[in-house]
Amino acid sequence: MRARRPLNSPALARAMLLPLLAAALMILPSMAGNAAAQDGRSRAVTVEIDHSLRVQLRGSAASVIVGNPEIADVTIVDSGTLYITGRGYGVSQVTAVDSIGRTLFQGEVVVTAPTTGHVRVWRGASATDMACASTCAPSVRSAPQ
Repeated sequence: MRARRPLNSPALARAMLLPLLAAALMILPSMAGNAAAQDGRSRAVTVEIDHSLRVQLRGSAASVIVGNPEIADVTIVDSGTLYITGRGYGVSQVTAVDSIGRTLFQGEVVVTAPTTGHVRVWRGASATDMACASTCAPSVRSAPQ
């Protein structure tokens, strides 16, 4: 008959500790990503085309980077306030960093079609976007270039 090891042996403690450490190392990166999302620095935003969205930063931005300026544009009002404008349909990225490179805002910007005040009129294969209030008129986007 074999002798049993006591439950408090150092070899048993090491054998149990290794899987726990491996699990913790796998969980930590996802927790760090969730922390950034929870404090408001990293998020997804949706902007209608030709509309803007105000973003208040938690510090002073030194640089703002726009992934694709044909999809989204950024206007800096002051060091703590940005306006993201939808310029073209699609998805882009906007990042604002402070003077030492810390991320103040990082967001995926999705530019969508307007939900109100917009009609698209098709004549054959030609489409005309109309801006509508009490009456409709061709929008700037439909003007010949």
